Amino acid sequence: MTALTRRGALGMLAGGLVSLTGAAQAEQFAGTYHLVPVALAEGIWLVRGADAPIAFANGGAIANCVIMASNAGPILFDCGPSRNYATALSALARKLTGKPPALVLISHLHPDHSLGASAFDPAIVAALPGTIADIERDGPGMSDAMFRMLADWMRGTEVVVPGRRLAAGPFEFGGRHLQLFSLAGHSASDLVALDEASGTLLAGDLVFKDRAPATPHATLSTWLASLDRLAAIPHRRLVPGHGPWDQDGSGIAQTRDWLTWLDKALHDASAQGLDMTEAGEIAIPARFAGMQAARYELQRSVSHFYPAIEIDSLPRIDGGTGG
Repeated sequence: MTALTRRGALGMLAGGLVSLTGAAQAEQFAGTYHLVPVALAEGIWLVRGADAPIAFANGGAIANCVIMASNAGPILFDCGPSRNYATALSALARKLTGKPPALVLISHLHPDHSLGASAFDPAIVAALPGTIADIERDGPGMSDAMFRMLADWMRGTEVVVPGRRLAAGPFEFGGRHLQLFSLAGHSASDLVALDEASGTLLAGDLVFKDRAPATPHATLSTWLASLDRLAAIPHRRLVPGHGPWDQDGSGIAQTRDWLTWLDKALHDASAQGLDMTEAGEIAIPARFAGMQAARYELQRSVSHFYPAIEIDSLPRIDGGTGG
């Protein structure tokens, strides 16, 4: 994969957003994230993100984060888009457990999940080796894009490369036993964690619930295979990277449905000769009517996938083959 430029990161994150003027941003800026914990099981809380694209109005706080109590101190699964957010999340974790966070697990490289690591000592921030490499490569460009969009929300935020490497398999920390899975598809490296005591499956952005999946680094065939892996893991509840938690597998099924439809729809659009603008305006099936950000993510996915689809499907005027 080629390196992500700052210009490319800005386009990836900001596509489809209506920017605010500096004066309007200053007027709207409140500077405080209001985090509300939802108890999922004994010693586990979900902090929901906004079901929307990254925008100044939500401070980029669109990803779900999870707090898990342990004898050593709380474990965070993802830590939000900024130092400001992660500081608030840390204070909430201390309020709930009586201790400051002792470990921060990063599910994947995307900034709404990872840039909050700026609030912590890199030694307690952990990720899969692939995610660490992704952050080393793309973190500066993504940070720059987030500063451009979120301005004052990002004060003090720096790219932190996780200092602890994770591996798939059993993982014990402070008396809490997790099973870690190294998957891929939404990104090149997607961490999933199962809390064994409660049966809570933390799926990261491999699962979106009632919110259209984002695809800036996606490989759809790999993602679909990872969804099959997730469905085969016994669990009592699932926390997606975005959207409400579920107990019935509906998040996995809905994500699979959207990705399968998306792949076919874009290939059909190319076969019909539609250009990228036209492909972004194709009809979205009624079964996705309740899915937040559906048109927005469809149009972003067109920009991510359509050029390669056209190269594969359209004949060359010189009679050759391939790109």
